Amino acid sequence: MNTTIQSRLIAMAEPDFAAFTAKLIPNVPAGTFLGVRTPALRALAKELRGSGEAEAFLGELPHAYYEENCLHAFLLEQLRDFEACMAAVERFLPFVDNWAVCDQMNPTVFNKHRAALLKHVESWLASGETYTVRFGIKMLMNHFLDGDFKPKYLEMVSVIESEEYYVNMMRAWYFATALAKQWDSTLPLIKERRLDPWTHNRTIQKAVESNRIGEERKTLLRGLRRGRE
Repeated sequence: MNTTIQSRLIAMAEPDFAAFTAKLIPNVPAGTFLGVRTPALRALAKELRGSGEAEAFLGELPHAYYEENCLHAFLLEQLRDFEACMAAVERFLPFVDNWAVCDQMNPTVFNKHRAALLKHVESWLASGETYTVRFGIKMLMNHFLDGDFKPKYLEMVSVIESEEYYVNMMRAWYFATALAKQWDSTLPLIKERRLDPWTHNRTIQKAVESNRIGEERKTLLRGLRRGRE
């Protein structure tokens, strides 16, 4: 255990903020929150970048505190070698146990290696592990809804069957973003009711709250809401 990094995090702890954060992530034990704010964690990750201390920390899993997992995610973002970064991500994913750590992890090197990334995304989506699946959907949303978009990616997310709230919430976020970026390809999926009712309605809710979708399209989407079935 890297007691130096842990001690630095403990020194930055804010108990009131820890209690606030714990309420936002109820599936994680409250005692594992220190209450270190994200800007401070990112600043520490920047300070540690490329150091032996950071390398040692990335090799130490599991961590004791939520903020250690956040720091781990921010350090992964800084790795510039794709293979090394992907190996580190694969090691870390089994220890990701909440939506916040999952969603904060956005390795920049993935931008330049989308073809290789896609193979891992397919594996993550099929894993059955809540936050690994969520991360896979998020990578599809981040990297494959613009120039590299293909309609088959919508299908990859639509066929996921899960009762996990944090998986289906990410599916809804994905499809709402797809409606904003790839309207013509995504709308038929909504019209044909190919999503389960909860994800379908949550997708529409998030889409009509978006500033990236025009009022005419929002009106159309409101008319596609599903009632109790």
